[in-house]
Amino acid sequence: MAKKVSFFKRLTEVFSEDIGIDLGTANTLVCAKSQGILICEPSVVAMNLKTDEIFAIGKAAKDMLGKTPKHIEAIKPLKDGVIADYDMTEKMLKDFLQKVKKRKFFGSQRVVICVPAGVTHVEKRAVQEVVREAGAREALLIEEPMAAAIGAGLDVFRPDGHLIVDIGGGTSEIAIISLGGIVITSSLRLAGNKIDDAIIQFVRKEHNVNIGEQTAEEIKIGVGSALKLEENKTMKVNGRSAITGLPCDFEITSREIEPVIGELCTQIVEEIKAILEQAPPEISADINKRGIMVAGGGALIPNIDKKFAKLLNLPVTIAENPLNAVINGIYKVLENYEEYKDVLVTEIQEYS
Repeated sequence: MAKKVSFFKRLTEVFSEDIGIDLGTANTLVCAKSQGILICEPSVVAMNLKTDEIFAIGKAAKDMLGKTPKHIEAIKPLKDGVIADYDMTEKMLKDFLQKVKKRKFFGSQRVVICVPAGVTHVEKRAVQEVVREAGAREALLIEEPMAAAIGAGLDVFRPDGHLIVDIGGGTSEIAIISLGGIVITSSLRLAGNKIDDAIIQFVRKEHNVNIGEQTAEEIKIGVGSALKLEENKTMKVNGRSAITGLPCDFEITSREIEPVIGELCTQIVEEIKAILEQAPPEISADINKRGIMVAGGGALIPNIDKKFAKLLNLPVTIAENPLNAVINGIYKVLENYEEYKDVLVTEIQEYS
């Protein structure tokens, strides 16, 4: 016998809009059905410790990292792809959802939100709860590599093996996908943030200069490469001398940074090899023909596709618009919900 749906619930579904969230360690993106991406903000919250109130969220809060007075604390509420600070994540999501929410009689949404493939049931529940507390009617989860594969244009329902590597801020999600499901997966806690940390350590060791996270990210974008560049790019960087403690500037080159980034890329390759070693022979044959799809912000590192291809002896393709592959995949699920609902990792969670 079919379950009877209340009149109120029907009205709620009519007057609400489906929302998709890529809750990332570095950035949070929010999209709405039929509207596309509406928010792309750093996952940072600034808190006023005197008043215990939110001071800033998103880009405004990120700009404060390393620059705040004692009564202001800039917090990254997510670490390695999972929630590290529940309260701050809730406040951040509530702020983002309020920005995209249209003024209607009923405004509680169905929300599809991505999680790393390797998270525990407890961590999945925490994500659902924080979305519910932020005002969602339903909280549905999709695993990050699945969303990235859909966003990268792969036909995840075909009986063919696809290997997706999504290099985000906190994790590198590696998965083999076939017939609408994940066959083998790994969530490696080595991604963009770890590269930034490695650059900070390198600069301190080789140049005796202390730099912050934002400066390390600028170096990675400005002169970073996974392989040696023909042109040795140079970049002027500001920091604090580890010897005198005074502000200083120095020059850093792509030739210096390449071994730092290259070593971490090699570690990602080793994890890809471990996944490939577990693949059934028929899927291995598919991957040998089709190669690897790389998405996420890490895919923008120059020559990372050539580095992977060289070490794995496989064709490597960078997804179109790799930075938005996950949110684009979530958006596609929202737009074609009946077609893609089976890729979600949980049943619909109802909350009163």
